[in-house]
Amino acid sequence: MTYIVFVSIVLLITILGVYMVIENNRQKARDAEKKIFNERVKDITSLYKRKIAEYVDCKLIRPKHAPKFNAIVGNFFVVQAHNEENLARLERVSEHLLSQVGSELNKCRSNDTVDLLTEQLFLFAAELPSAGIAYNKNFYTEILPALISRIQTPDSFEQIEPEPEISSDSEEASHDGNDQAAPHSRQAADIIN
Repeated sequence: MTYIVFVSIVLLITILGVYMVIENNRQKARDAEKKIFNERVKDITSLYKRKIAEYVDCKLIRPKHAPKFNAIVGNFFVVQAHNEENLARLERVSEHLLSQVGSELNKCRSNDTVDLLTEQLFLFAAELPSAGIAYNKNFYTEILPALISRIQTPDSFEQIEPEPEISSDSEEASHDGNDQAAPHSRQAADIIN
C-alpha cells in the first residue's frame, strides 16, 4: 500500500512539474509575441512620425498640425484590439497616407504648385478628429481613406491668364471672348476644390 501512495505522489509531482514547464514556455511565447508586436508598432509609428517631421521641416505641413497627423498612428489602438489584423491595418493606413503625400509632393514639385498641396494638407488636418475615442475602426476603414483621397492635386497646372481686352467693335469678338473665359473660370474653380 505504501508503494502505491509513493508512486502516486511521485507521479503527481512529475505531472505538476511538466505542467509548470509547459505553462512557463507558453508564457515566454506570449511575452515574445507581445514584444514582437510592440516592436512592429514602434517601427511603424516611428517611420510615420519621422516622415511627418520631414514634411514639417520642408514646410509642407504646419508645425501646429504635426500632432494631428501623428495622432493617426498614436491613437490607433485606443479603442481597437491589439491583434495582427489591426496591426496590418495600421501599417496599410500609414503607408497609404505617406505614399499619397509623397506622390503628390513629387507631382507638385514638378508643376511648381507645392503651395496647393500645403493647402490640401491643411484641409486634411482640419478634418481629423480631436478626441482619441473618435479614432475607431470606422474612422480607419471608411473616413480616413476618403480623407486621404481628397489630398490629390491637379495633374497639371496652367497659369490663369488675364482676359484680353474686348473691343466693342463686333459682337462676335465679344461672344468668342466669353467662350474662352468660361473654361478658365471653371479650371480655377476645379483647382480651388
